[in-house]
Amino acid sequence: MFHKGSEGKTKGFGFQSFSLGNKKSESSSTGMEGVVGPSNFMPGRMFGYTTNIGKKRVRNEDEYFDDDNDEDENNIAYQPAPGSPGHSAGNASDSDDPLDAFMADVEQEVYNQDKKQKPKDKNKKQGVRDDIDQEDVEESYYRYMEENPMAGVLQDDNDMDIEYDSEGNPIITDKHKMIDPLPPIYHSEIDYDPFEKNFYQEHEEIKQLNTQQVDELRQKLGIRVSGLWPPKPVSSFAHFNFDEALLAAIRKSEYTKPTPIQAQGVPIVLSGRDIIGIAKTGSGKTAAFIWPMLVHIMVQKEIEPGDGPIGLILAPTRELSQQIYQEAKKFGKVYNVKVVCAYGGGSMWEQTKACQEGAELIVATPGRLIDLVRKKATNLRRVTFLVFDEADRMFDMGFEPQVRSIANHVRPDRQTLLFSATFRKKVERLARDILVDPIRVIQGELGEANEDVTQIVEVLPVGPAKWTWLVKRLVGFTTVGSVLIFVTRKSNSDELASNLRARDFQVGLLHGDMSQPERNEVITSFKKKEFPILVATDVAARGLDIPSIKTVVNFDVARDIDTHTHRVGRTGRAGEKGVAYTLITEKDKDFAGSLVRNLEGAAQNVPKPLLDLALQSPWFCKSRFKGGRGKKLDISRGLGMKERPGLGSENSTRVQDSTSFSSYRCSGNMQNDRLSAMKQAFAAQFKSQFVAAQESGPKPIAVGIHEPISADKKKKKSRWD
Repeated sequence: MFHKGSEGKTKGFGFQSFSLGNKKSESSSTGMEGVVGPSNFMPGRMFGYTTNIGKKRVRNEDEYFDDDNDEDENNIAYQPAPGSPGHSAGNASDSDDPLDAFMADVEQEVYNQDKKQKPKDKNKKQGVRDDIDQEDVEESYYRYMEENPMAGVLQDDNDMDIEYDSEGNPIITDKHKMIDPLPPIYHSEIDYDPFEKNFYQEHEEIKQLNTQQVDELRQKLGIRVSGLWPPKPVSSFAHFNFDEALLAAIRKSEYTKPTPIQAQGVPIVLSGRDIIGIAKTGSGKTAAFIWPMLVHIMVQKEIEPGDGPIGLILAPTRELSQQIYQEAKKFGKVYNVKVVCAYGGGSMWEQTKACQEGAELIVATPGRLIDLVRKKATNLRRVTFLVFDEADRMFDMGFEPQVRSIANHVRPDRQTLLFSATFRKKVERLARDILVDPIRVIQGELGEANEDVTQIVEVLPVGPAKWTWLVKRLVGFTTVGSVLIFVTRKSNSDELASNLRARDFQVGLLHGDMSQPERNEVITSFKKKEFPILVATDVAARGLDIPSIKTVVNFDVARDIDTHTHRVGRTGRAGEKGVAYTLITEKDKDFAGSLVRNLEGAAQNVPKPLLDLALQSPWFCKSRFKGGRGKKLDISRGLGMKERPGLGSENSTRVQDSTSFSSYRCSGNMQNDRLSAMKQAFAAQFKSQFVAAQESGPKPIAVGIHEPISADKKKKKSRWD
């Protein structure tokens, strides 16, 4: 009864508590105030259930536990039965963790936002791992070695040379070694033996040609010739006066007639003259210098052990040097002339050995020749015939210092030939420095610009003659066009400009002490023809391009011939004609020689007073071409001072008994007195100390140096034995 009553009381209390709340809410909603009995009225509880204001009331023990049970029942998640489709074995609670699900939703939302903001890169590889897909250090090393198979290989510095492209043109790179030029040499301290270099005998048919016929023949050949006393061109190989052996080799090479450069060049070279040959590749210039070179070599004294070559040909590339070598070897075997080809990339040991064995002719590139000279494999003391082929390409490859050092190592009185496809300023300066009275032969249209300027040289006495000459002619010059007057010093330019202004001439002044804006203002005014006369120093010799300048007056001579050339070049520009006057006095005799050669090289008239003044200079007089007939060759005996059989002959002068005393004799008049006296002294000492043995029988016979000693005779030992 008690349990039941208590249970009912409990249930009733709980029911009533919820029902009271419900009734209160109903009464409130209808506006009626229902009052329940005082035993069931609980103001605090009723207040707590109807509003959230104020403190939460304290619950008793029964209410506390009843609320927990209700909360657990309301919040328990659905648990699927084992074996049902929604049941997952194992870590089901872990996979359904709310935090993981929440974070997954956040990551998905962030990914979707980034995907919308960033455009898709179709070329970008997805899922690339640098450590697997990308190239690591070892793989990059293998790839580099495949692309550069010679990387890390130690090469001999002597075997390194210029690289070439598919067309055979040199490729200049910084990786190539720099070849140091040869050190300077002082020729005044060396006693050179004299040699002969003029062997040209003019043919009778060529002698009969007059000046008009010679000009017509040159015009027909398409060549232009300038220089001092150039020989006449020829039209047949018979006019060269070669011997039959060389002519047979020429006919065997299927040459029908001389090419234009050969028709004019061979007579010049045979005459012992220096030549500047300007012609394109394939014009036959290789044979034009090989044939006269063989004649030159055969006349010289035979080389001895330790001697260098007699003929030297320099070429810029290995291909060209090999090509020249084949031609020289083909014609050189007629006279048993040994030819050596030395170029970078070839075996240094083989080239060194070939040069040490002796060679009359060497074809080489500049770098390899310098290496051979430095290693004492050869020397240039015997070189009397020097050829520079394709000089412009040598300069393009950066060989100008090397080429100049080689030319300076050869004796000054040699014969020098310079061939080039173009005649640039650097080549022109080289020709002026290393050639003596050269004859220029141009095949084609090169060099015609020099005709636009007419050079006139006036030789005047020292004193006011220059001023008088200028004032008398200056008005006439200004009527033709603008006038540019060059002086050497700044003080002289100020004085000359002041004197001309005093004579009511409108004159501009330009010198080095002026600032650049002042110079520009003067040049601009001169171009606009605001004044007709400009007095300037050498600052105006270069870079001044004013077509209105019709007259250039060198009131003072230039410091060097290069500056003179640039001065003259200020007129005759853009196809216009111009005149350049040079006033020279007796004080300028050293410059007169260079001026004569400049005029001859430009096919200008050389007045006799200027030539007489130049001949007063010792250096010009000594190096001036004297003319005269060449040495007559005995063709029946062959070229040279003695017969030299061709290749394969057994009785060549090279093959001699090294023990014979006659093998050491000098040929011709080359034998000096000192060597002859030593020979006589040794012979007399030998004869005085040699005594024949005496025995019974016939009378003893004194045995001389040339008498054989029989086996049965005994002689007294001497220190010569």
